[in-house]
Amino acid sequence: MKLVCTQGDFNAHLSLATHAVPSRPTHPVLANVRLTADADNQRLQLTAFDLSLGIRVSLPAQIEEGGEIALPAKLLNDIVSRLPDGEITLENESDTTQTTLTSASGHYQVQGMSSEEFPELPAIENGKVVRLSTEALIEGLRGTLFATSSDETKQVLTGVHLMMKADGLEFAATDGHRLAVVEAVNLEDEDTPNPEVEEEAFEVTVPAQALRELERIIGKRAGTDLIALHFDEGQAVFEIEDRRLTSRTLEGSYPAYRQLIPRQFENQVNVERRQLLGALERIAVIADRKNNIVKFSFDAEAQQLTLSVDAADVGSANEKLTVQVSGDSIEIAFNVKYVMESLRNLQSTEIQMQLNTPVSPVILTPLGGTKMTHLVMPVQIRD
Repeated sequence: MKLVCTQGDFNAHLSLATHAVPSRPTHPVLANVRLTADADNQRLQLTAFDLSLGIRVSLPAQIEEGGEIALPAKLLNDIVSRLPDGEITLENESDTTQTTLTSASGHYQVQGMSSEEFPELPAIENGKVVRLSTEALIEGLRGTLFATSSDETKQVLTGVHLMMKADGLEFAATDGHRLAVVEAVNLEDEDTPNPEVEEEAFEVTVPAQALRELERIIGKRAGTDLIALHFDEGQAVFEIEDRRLTSRTLEGSYPAYRQLIPRQFENQVNVERRQLLGALERIAVIADRKNNIVKFSFDAEAQQLTLSVDAADVGSANEKLTVQVSGDSIEIAFNVKYVMESLRNLQSTEIQMQLNTPVSPVILTPLGGTKMTHLVMPVQIRD
């Protein structure tokens, strides 16, 4: 194998791939990244796999001689990231696993392993396929990932639930205290909807860690470019141009989250998102030092929202905002962190809060834009 590529390209793509290298590999070869030099297409392919999450990326290169080799990922990344800008030459003799990297400043020899030991990434031949714009996918992930659980004993809740529907893909995440649901359009079927898809509704739950890596892989490409999502029992594959991510899916039945969302509301409040978020961030300075609880007092007559916190032995604070209240005056309390995280991920100028009683679920939705629903459970106010 012999090839020439730029340090910048190699470094950027290698950094993405190494996120799938396990910190404690169960087999020595998994600590490596596989390099595949494709002479026909003049591209260098980098693959990493921890047997659950797999990442494959490729970059343009001048391939003089094709071949494959597995090189230690951390060592290779540490070397390449420190090399000066310019061209890098990688060369490996077919009868040895030693690879030489040559740059303008010098050369390095790295001992690798045979690529034959490296496991292949899973492939889905006949699974379900959805095609979304990368912008829609990113909106779906940003609108739900924050609500996943970090409790490994509730493993199915540590992922985002994806449901294929006739008109697209629904994202959902919950940790038991809050719920986030985002609906995205399936661009492949936008012009020719298939009514039979509803009967074949397909659901999978993908680990949050894999989806955060997917966000990283898409990076600045978020826009109208299409990404293909392939689903099958136990496996999910995401593909966009020269980048591919595979992930196992989580086992277990996901909660029937739609049943948690109230169908009718007695009170509605419209508020400017940034204004409310700013007030909560200020008042949270006091709340954080006690129990994170902030009281929301909606005054229908004055069309005003008062945020207040009273932390014994610490202090107290309140903030007043002008809002549009439809319904009755009501007092309700929340864990301030849950509300702030929702507001940061709703991404709209104005949001609507829908509520019934001080102890029933509250719904936050953006006014305009993506169809997004965030549910937050209130905290009982104790006198």
